[in-house]
This record gives sequence, structure tokens and C-alpha cells, in this order.
Amino acid sequence: MKADRTTAVTLDASAPIAPQIYAQLRDAIIRNRFAPGDRISESEIAKTCDVSRQPVREAFIRLAGEGLLAILPQRGTIITKINYTDVLNARFLREAIEADIVAILAANPDPALIRELRAQLTAQQAVARDKPSDFIELDERFHRTMADGAGKRGAWRRIEGLKSQMDRVRFLSLGHFPAEKLVTQHKAVVDNIENGKMIAANAAIRGHLREVLGDLPRILTANPEFFELPEGGIPTPVNAPIQGGDLQ
Repeated sequence: MKADRTTAVTLDASAPIAPQIYAQLRDAIIRNRFAPGDRISESEIAKTCDVSRQPVREAFIRLAGEGLLAILPQRGTIITKINYTDVLNARFLREAIEADIVAILAANPDPALIRELRAQLTAQQAVARDKPSDFIELDERFHRTMADGAGKRGAWRRIEGLKSQMDRVRFLSLGHFPAEKLVTQHKAVVDNIENGKMIAANAAIRGHLREVLGDLPRILTANPEFFELPEGGIPTPVNAPIQGGDLQ
């Protein structure tokens, strides 16, 4: 039986408590500081944080809604396995949304946004070789900045809730993370946005977001205990056709 685990949660008393507990526990789970099957205790976290159990319970319910926790009556709360099918579905939905985001940006390129994205590319390149964990944070910022620039912040928030399992996979792959390749792909996206090439930008972001599909079998082989596979074996991803070219 897995032992109970807690994680350090630092709270700002002037801000709502439940969202802080949710965010910090979510980060710990996504970074795989917990393994599937590990228990976390509502009462222990409440005691450690010197708060009532209500905000902790709210955080647990939200995490369970993202598939990161399983709340089992009379048995406690455990960290779930990464659902392989959920990873494929989240990646598919993310691609569909971000393909439209870059098309919106390429339809009317904003010089200020392009400058910001290029500054972020420089920061990404600086950490790509030696600091993959830092790169993941910068990668998140890059995609969020594009969503904000397209006026789709609400859509990005939806993506964040959907892609929790994808993010766990990314942190499992840190030892073999192709950060420099991803920076090159980011640059292609920005170049096509700046040049107003909607179809090429769409193709670039779709290819970029499919990178994880090539890594999944290796990550699964290296970490089988982390994954929940569907009956009948590993499903084949179903993707939209990619159209490239210079047409606008």
C-alpha cells in the first residue's frame, strides 16, 4: 500500500486559499513529485497549512475533475495514473485550438507581439541545452502569449485544464527533452505569423504539437507504472491533415 504524502504549500493569507492549494498541488503532480498510487491526505494538508479542510476539499475536487486525483470513499485520495487516451485527446484538442490561434495572428501580424515572441525565443534558446525544466515554463509562456495576442485567453484557460496529463508526460521526458528542436519549431511559427502566411503558420504549429506523439512510445516503455492504457492496446492517434505552403 502506498504511503501518505504531503507537499509543502505556501499560502498568501490575503488571497483565496483554495486556488492556491489547487495550483501548488497541481504543479507537484504534473512535475511527478508524486507517483501514481501515492496518497495525499486532506486532513494532513489542512493541518500543515493551518486552514480548515474545506479549501483543501475544494482543491481536491478540482484536481479530480482534471483526472489528477481519485477520491475513493472510505479509502482516501490517490494520485491517478496518466490516462493514455486522455493524452491523445488533449493533444488533438490543443492542436485544433492553437492552429486557429496562429491563423488569427498571421491574418493581421502585430509587430509588438512579434517582438515579444522573438524575445521569448532568445530566452528559450538560452536554457534549451541544459535546463529543460526551465524551458517547459518558457514554452508554456510562449503558447499563452500567442493565445493572449489572438484575444483567446479564455480558450487557453480551457486548454490548461485539458492538458494536465500531457504536461505530466512532458516532465517524464525531461531526460530526453528535444528543447533545441522545439525552439526551432517555435521560430518557424513566429516567422510565418510575421510574414502573414496563415496556412504555413497553421502547418508549423500542427507539426510542433505532434512532436509528443513520436516520444510517447519511448516514454511509456521507460515509465510503464505511470500509465493507464485502454483495453485492446495502444490506440493510433487520429490527426487532421496538415496543409503546408505559402498560400495565405
